[in-house]
Amino acid sequence: MTTTLGPAPGPGPLPRTVRLHDLLRRALGLAAPAFPDAEVTGVAQHVAKVAPGHVFVARVGGLRDGHDFVTEAIERGAACIVGTRDGMAGLPVPYVRVDDDRFATSALADAFHGHPSGALTVVGVTGTDGKTTTAALLHHLLQGVQAPPQASLLSSALVRVGLAAGELEGHFTTPEATEVQAHLAAARDHGVRVAVLEASSHAATLQRVAHVAFDVLVWTNLTPEHLDHHGSFDAYREAKASLVRRAGAAVLNRDDPNYPAFAAAAPAAVITFGLDARADVRAEAIVDEPGALGFLLVTAEGRWPARLPMVGHYNVANALAALAAARQLGVPWSIGVARLATFGGVPGRMQVVAHEPVTVVVDFAHTPDALDKALAAVAPAPGGRRLVVVGAAGERDPGKRAPLGAVATRAADVAVFTEEDHRSEPLAAILAAMAAGARAAGGVEGTTFHLVADRRAAIARALDLARPGDVVLLAGKGHERTLERGATVLPWDEAAAAREALAARGRA
Repeated sequence: MTTTLGPAPGPGPLPRTVRLHDLLRRALGLAAPAFPDAEVTGVAQHVAKVAPGHVFVARVGGLRDGHDFVTEAIERGAACIVGTRDGMAGLPVPYVRVDDDRFATSALADAFHGHPSGALTVVGVTGTDGKTTTAALLHHLLQGVQAPPQASLLSSALVRVGLAAGELEGHFTTPEATEVQAHLAAARDHGVRVAVLEASSHAATLQRVAHVAFDVLVWTNLTPEHLDHHGSFDAYREAKASLVRRAGAAVLNRDDPNYPAFAAAAPAAVITFGLDARADVRAEAIVDEPGALGFLLVTAEGRWPARLPMVGHYNVANALAALAAARQLGVPWSIGVARLATFGGVPGRMQVVAHEPVTVVVDFAHTPDALDKALAAVAPAPGGRRLVVVGAAGERDPGKRAPLGAVATRAADVAVFTEEDHRSEPLAAILAAMAAGARAAGGVEGTTFHLVADRRAAIARALDLARPGDVVLLAGKGHERTLERGATVLPWDEAAAAREALAARGRA
């Protein structure tokens, strides 16, 4: 049986037991009599996750077509297949034809879980850099402000429902719509009131958050990234701005040159942050402290001395964004500042692995701008040098590879270029592009930069080159728990790899 997508449905929660005809009516606007009264147990878009009673969305992706797995999905017990193909009659379960399989996935997951974002205050955090740190800071600021339960957090480095930890698969900043809606439903069911969600440009264009009702949207900054996906910087900016446009209130970076475009997209309720004197929430008198930053928080309501237990002046902007968003949610400035001082950091974000004789820091910086800022933030001892290990991902924006090589050469004394999820692309070509950027910036192979294909060997090479007082920045992988080498996905822990290399050299 094949059915075409109908008109847009109206809102409203589903009963606890979800029936197929009701789900399709609520999510896709389809007439109820055409479908059996089967119980639906979930929504899946990967055949390996299909269980009896699931709706399987046979999504057409860049590499695979979900229709190739329809037979397997039915064998696994799928109660219904959703896809974009015509001529799928004759299946033993209903086939629902839609025009946009990604949008349908989001609609089905949202309806299956009873529209969870409508029961929460949802804060989205978008931008090129700083999303994870800002989201984690905001989640921390909200803990303990009100009686339990606390806020939830869904980010690329941390997943929390209240204080309980969770995990997500893959390298997506924002997971697929099925995972997003399941997380929001778990937060709602645990009585959580605020959900903090990293929202990427891919999430916007690929419909991963199409049915998330954002109450507040925080925008951190914008530099060229993911242009392979978006096609142009203007399209990339529009993807981010579309998220801001959907929110009830916006927290915007007044210092970023793209601020006017985001201000034009923002709703009436806007609060700005930054060092700019026109910002609503700004920092003055920033000072470096041992393992921390001190600054004066300045708002129209007063001034508060603040301490952030992180390094890197750019993290002050992340703290301002989180403080401003927390204030939008009713957290007094004084409480926000007090909570800020107790922040425990984010795995893979300026994570210090060793202090002496060589300082080793793991960070997720994987764009030229983020790498430049990260290298500026890691100060060696007097007379010491900066060394960096960095790569560039395959099947991602190739335009950033040469700039990464150039930044590494200019901002560090020694750079080691290596693998970073090269996937199906030849690693040698990626390293050659980075080397070309390094040479254009005055680098000399074998002296100021080195090419070491294996990442573990690259870390070892950097440590062998390091002298007491030097600082070694391991950039690009950060918190990620896999390394994609060709078609093979390997387990990976950057901090653990660094500790192993240090121990092998008697520097544990």
